[in-house]
Amino acid sequence: MNNQTNSTSSQMTPPLYPAKTKAQVTLIFFIVIGFYLFSMVWTQRQMVGGFADALGNMGVVINKFFPPNLSVIPAVWDPMAQTIQMAIIATTVAAILTVPLALLSAQNIATFKPIYITTRTFLNILRTIPDLVLAVVFVGLFGIGLFPGIIALIIFSLGILAKLISETIESVDMNPLEAMRASGGNVFQVIYYGLVPQVLPQFASFVLYVFEINIRASVVLGLVGAGGIGLVLDQQLGFYNYPNVMAIIILIFIVVLIIEYISNKLREALI
Repeated sequence: MNNQTNSTSSQMTPPLYPAKTKAQVTLIFFIVIGFYLFSMVWTQRQMVGGFADALGNMGVVINKFFPPNLSVIPAVWDPMAQTIQMAIIATTVAAILTVPLALLSAQNIATFKPIYITTRTFLNILRTIPDLVLAVVFVGLFGIGLFPGIIALIIFSLGILAKLISETIESVDMNPLEAMRASGGNVFQVIYYGLVPQVLPQFASFVLYVFEINIRASVVLGLVGAGGIGLVLDQQLGFYNYPNVMAIIILIFIVVLIIEYISNKLREALI
């Protein structure tokens, strides 16, 4: 009797994955493999000649850039400090502006759909614009200097931070928030006492992460006139002072490593 019951129940149990789902997964798998194979064949054509040329030019590049002129480093400390200041200011302003935007783009907090959709769309548009394009636009508006670089980094950071924080808010435990609402707490009390303690460690970690990104991005933005060490690097490249360029690259590398080390230690302490 038990054997009959088990066989009947096994016959009635539906398959874990329906045949239609298996067919769709199989089709998607072969399409992805096809794209990979096509990309490998296409890039291999382009890369063979490129690698050959690169190996041939390696000796020329080494002769131009080495040995680096380390005596130029004291003269570029100020632009390097300006680059760090750009990243600090941009990250701080973006972190402040992120708070309302992240709340309005979190589906479990912004229950009014038009506000949620509008904010999400605005942030998606921000993320589609590369930081280099923003820098070019603002350099054209405000001229060469630190200010257009800071504005470009603020917008660039805002798109990243708001997305990360809003997704963190959507994943929090809603039970404390619902309990506070039921006990008569207003919106600000619910956010401050129920939401902030859950989100604050991740918020601080994401801000430090974006600060690291801004340090590297600010160097690139300087190449289009947005100030800082990148502007000096572009000038030295224009003058063909390759030993000076190599010294500046070494300085940037060391500074970025130090900042990333400090940032990682702070994130470890916060999380």
